[in-house]
Order: sequence, then structure tokens, then C-alpha cells
Amino acid sequence: MFKKGGVGGVDIESGCNGGAGGAQIYPGMTEDPKMRWAFIRKVYAIVCTQLLVTAVIATAMFFTPAVKDYMRTPFGFATLIVLIVIAFILCFFMGRYGRKHPWNYVLMTVFTLCLAFVVGAACAFKRGPTILTAAALTVLITVSLTLYTFWAARRGMDFSFLGPFLFCASIVLIFFLLAQYILHLGREGRMVYSCLAALLFSAYIIYDTNNLIRNFTYDEYVIVAICLFGDIVNLFLALLGVTGE
Repeated sequence: MFKKGGVGGVDIESGCNGGAGGAQIYPGMTEDPKMRWAFIRKVYAIVCTQLLVTAVIATAMFFTPAVKDYMRTPFGFATLIVLIVIAFILCFFMGRYGRKHPWNYVLMTVFTLCLAFVVGAACAFKRGPTILTAAALTVLITVSLTLYTFWAARRGMDFSFLGPFLFCASIVLIFFLLAQYILHLGREGRMVYSCLAALLFSAYIIYDTNNLIRNFTYDEYVIVAICLFGDIVNLFLALLGVTGE
């Protein structure tokens, strides 16, 4: 999805710095732009690997009838909950070990596998066209927002201010999800939740891409890769709920 030389057929590096390798990525930049671009390419290479692993696992689960049968059982639902809880716990561990090799890679691998199986479980009960539509929309939205963030950064815009708002919105979305299951809001409630989640994680893509450009240090490549990977996966899951049954 993201790699050196282009995103969606557009050369990000040339487009944002005017084709000059030493030009600033954003106004007031004090570090070497070549070092920052190398860091950005490394992060996107990791994210692409995570997405490829997720796609392979999800595809295998979608075409395996035994998986669908298992996920319909209480044990399947419990397994899904355990995977989600493990992913949340790993996020907290990343704050401490995200800069320490090889623990950062170990945590990232387990985190990626957990989300990959969650995506596979979500896709197991969807129709093929619905999955492809959600995947295509995810690619288009992610590429568009990424290009926009790089373009905006070149013009001096900084989206760091979104942090507190996104945190508050995440808390509201979690409580809305709990209310949906407690109050049995039905299909309409799921649709509203999916739309709100799609908007929220679209904003997270902008926020985390902005931090990738400006704020993350070079030894935090695993942390930012996990952030972007999580944003993209959650956007896909939200769009999966919007695009159909």
C-alpha cells in the first residue's frame, strides 16, 4: 500500500518536497529530511508487511468452513474477546518495550496476529463483495488521507491538536458500543456505530501520520507502525459494518 516512490501511484516524497532530496518536509524542520524520509519508508514497509499478513490470514479463514462453524459457538466468541483483550494489553506494553529490540518485534508480531485473526473472524460472516468493497474503500481513504496529511504538513499545518479530541471521541465510542449490546439497539445502532468509528479512525490516520512526519523519534518505528496498522484495520472493520451484512 505504501512504499518508496509512491502511494497510490503518486510520488509522495517528490510531491511533498518538490523533488529536492534535501528540502524540508514541513516548515521549520530542524532534522535532516533524508533521515526522516528513511524513517517514514521503514515504517510504511512494516505496515505493508502487517497488512499482507492480515490479508493472508483473513482470506484463509474466510475460505475455511470449519472457522465459520467454530466462530458461531460460544468458544469462538470467547476466543475473539480474548484476542481483542490481548491486543489492548500489548498496546500498553508497547509504551515500555516499543523502543527495545527484540521485544518490540515480538510484541508487534503478536499484536499483528491478534488483529489478523479478529479481521478474519469478522470477514467469516460477510459476503465476498462486501469484504472487497470495504477493502477498496479502506485503501482509497487511507491513501487519500495520507496524501492530504503530507500535503498539509508541507504547508505548515500541524494536526497534533487532534489528540485530546480523539481520546474523548474514543471514550464516547466505547460507551456507545457497550450501550449497543446492553440496550440491543439493533441494526440501526450497529450502522451508527460503524459510521462513527469510520470517521474516528479516519481522523486517527491523519493524526498518526502527522506524528510520523513530525514527532516520532527514529527508535519508535515499531510504535508508529502499530498505530497506523491499528488505524487501518479498525477503519476496515468499521467500513465492513457500513457496507453490508
